[in-house]
Amino acid sequence: MLTTAGLSAVNSVLLAVLLIVYGKIVFKTKAIYPAGLFLFALFLLGQNLLSVYSYVSMQAYFGEGVLPYLFGISALELISLALLLRVTL
Repeated sequence: MLTTAGLSAVNSVLLAVLLIVYGKIVFKTKAIYPAGLFLFALFLLGQNLLSVYSYVSMQAYFGEGVLPYLFGISALELISLALLLRVTL
């Protein structure tokens, strides 16, 4: 469970970097598309921070059978965000 929480924390860091990048683009260009990306990254960051909190504070309520699926979801999100950050930069 802590590994999954760690992956979600790394995802949060990547999202924070994306927020900075998108925020700079929005303030420079005033374009709508990067503003939408900024909001998307903001909401996804909120979801990740809530996930980290729930993974850590509610460990006892998660069954052992669900852990590989939660890890897989976090790992796929990490790969997706890393690729998005690479394309964005």
